[in-house]
Amino acid sequence: MNDAYFRRVGAARPSHLMFSGGVGALVDLPNFSVLVRGLESWNYTGLTENYLVDEPRLREAVNRRLRRYTPGEKVTELRSAPWADGGDSNPKGNEAQQIGVPVVPFPQWLRCTACNELAGIDAGTFKFVNQNPRTPHEAKFIHDCKPKAKRKPLAVAARFTLVCTDGHLDEFPYRAFAHYGAACPEAPRPRMRMIDHGGNQAANVTIKCLACPANRNIREAMGETGQRNLPACRGRHPHLGTFAAGGCGLAAIVLVAGASNQWFPITLNALALPPSKTEDINKVVEERWTELHMITDLNIHTAMAQAPSYRYLEQYDPAELIAAVNARRAGVNTAAAAPTDGRVDLLTPEWDLFTCAQLPQPTEDFALVEATVPGPLKGLFADVRQVERLREARALVGFTRLDAPDPEDPALVKQVELSSRPRNWVPASEVRGEGIFLRVQDELVADWLAHAEQSEVLSAHRGAYAQFRTNRHSDRLTGDFDPMKHWPGARYIALHTLSHLLIRTIALECGYNSASLAERIYAGDDDDPRTGILLYTAVPDAEGTLGGLVSLAEEPHFERIVRRALTDARHCSQDPLCSERLPQAPYDYLHGAACHVCLFLSETTCERGNRFLDRRFLVPLDDDPKLLLTPAELVS
Repeated sequence: MNDAYFRRVGAARPSHLMFSGGVGALVDLPNFSVLVRGLESWNYTGLTENYLVDEPRLREAVNRRLRRYTPGEKVTELRSAPWADGGDSNPKGNEAQQIGVPVVPFPQWLRCTACNELAGIDAGTFKFVNQNPRTPHEAKFIHDCKPKAKRKPLAVAARFTLVCTDGHLDEFPYRAFAHYGAACPEAPRPRMRMIDHGGNQAANVTIKCLACPANRNIREAMGETGQRNLPACRGRHPHLGTFAAGGCGLAAIVLVAGASNQWFPITLNALALPPSKTEDINKVVEERWTELHMITDLNIHTAMAQAPSYRYLEQYDPAELIAAVNARRAGVNTAAAAPTDGRVDLLTPEWDLFTCAQLPQPTEDFALVEATVPGPLKGLFADVRQVERLREARALVGFTRLDAPDPEDPALVKQVELSSRPRNWVPASEVRGEGIFLRVQDELVADWLAHAEQSEVLSAHRGAYAQFRTNRHSDRLTGDFDPMKHWPGARYIALHTLSHLLIRTIALECGYNSASLAERIYAGDDDDPRTGILLYTAVPDAEGTLGGLVSLAEEPHFERIVRRALTDARHCSQDPLCSERLPQAPYDYLHGAACHVCLFLSETTCERGNRFLDRRFLVPLDDDPKLLLTPAELVS
């Protein structure tokens, strides 16, 4: 809120500030909505609690994604949201005034629920009330249009905003719109009224001037035709408090405040892994400098190596590690130069660790245990490993509006920055949990790919992918366009489908909420034949973090779950519509035999938004048995 209020107006979980209401997003409160401000407004002064999220791999990935390679511009910290005790007990104290995630009311045009008067917050028409510090959700704006009433009428946000494809957000120009772009002939700042006529066809709201007869329905601003009735985008970023010099120039689009396409986060997430024995010592020192910079002699090394979180130090020769630390202190950087293409690969180190012959020493953040592959499943899985402990760190690096970001092709959509100038930190959060890692038999996949690559089914998926990317491609982008760029391939579709089947079965049979689980698909290509799945808990609560998920990898549970998953996949209540579905022109959906009944999961669980799924790669839906990755004895 504005500094004049010095009050809390609500509460949000750390995950909400990452995926639903982060920087630049509108957050709906009970009585009005607010916009989360940019990073320059976040204040950590006086915080005694540790707010840093330490994950070197994620920091490196953030810098590559933001293309920051010079030491002075690099992101060196991942910070959780600022928070401190005392906001409830002492609302006017330093903690309540300065510590917290800063927000500003938006839209700043409000409408009285009693008389329909429409005015901006700065007009003085409405009064902000937030008397009880222990109930911040009661914060509200009121209108004194009924002086004798005991309860003053509530003023709520006027729900229309303007956005553009470059990610700008602005207030709807109510006065100019009602007067067809001209000024009111009777008053420079006339009083306005917003009258909602109801109905379920579309927005049916009249904006009326009280100083002159001018009035206009908001429907005249909707759609492609309505864009001609609106001014061009002014290039405003309200989370930064900036306007583009000379305006943006793009067409402004009307959106209802709270629309799902008003804000899409751009996030990166990585598992906290112990360093590998084969990893270059200089790279380890570079990535973990914040925790290793103090190891300058053998005594310090010995003392730190005894701590559980630093047990990985035993994997390295103390003399070599101390020499690398001292070399970096002297300014000698022996680490390899960072790539300049902006690509981020967080999966390769995880795959190398999950599939290594010698399991790493357990740490507070990671513990991997070998499990037995049940005999009937040895034709499908080469390894089953229990991840008894894991920590996942997540970072917010930007956001988009109108169009969701494409993780495989970031240039398709304009990314909005979190601050007006580069800062050395980005918002982050972390969760702890457990998981199950599965590696599919390499020989099985190789034989299956030889037939699947030539099938009509995969040809249909390829065509749909090309059509999807063509439809998404913006005319504003220059340069060559390859519609098949980043095509995931048949291997990914089969693994992704198997992952969804297992998650749905775990949720149905074992009582887990499917939204509390997540997936990571390790699908390579001909040059990198990795084929694996990680199913893990990914929510900051107690569900699935006490061994419940890990125990499912043991006999007889795991065999039963896999068999039931494949059995249930053979039938869907939407069949034959679902089983016969293949993406065909002019449609560009990226799934085959898959729907909400049989395969789709929540957005928090699926890493690809329920794309690249097809049951026919795992269970017999067609007459072609060679199209099945699953061994015949498991689907008979």
